[in-house]
Amino acid sequence: MTEQQQDDSLGYEQARDALLDVVRQLEAGGVPLEESLALWERGEQLAKVCQRWLDGARARLDAALAAEEAGQVAEAG
Repeated sequence: MTEQQQDDSLGYEQARDALLDVVRQLEAGGVPLEESLALWERGEQLAKVCQRWLDGARARLDAALAAEEAGQVAEAG
């Protein structure tokens, strides 16, 4: 299993925590350039995983709100 496949199987909280860890390591400094680049790339992957989770949550929320609104319109009619 590739690292991206592993990342895709992470839950939102897991991906967020891993991303925070990457950011802390980068902010602390003292990391060789190659390792910094690898951390940056990992952070980008984790950020995409988080964004997919957030986009999915937004879509579910929008669908629920639309269904509720449709139900209210039907009741009023």
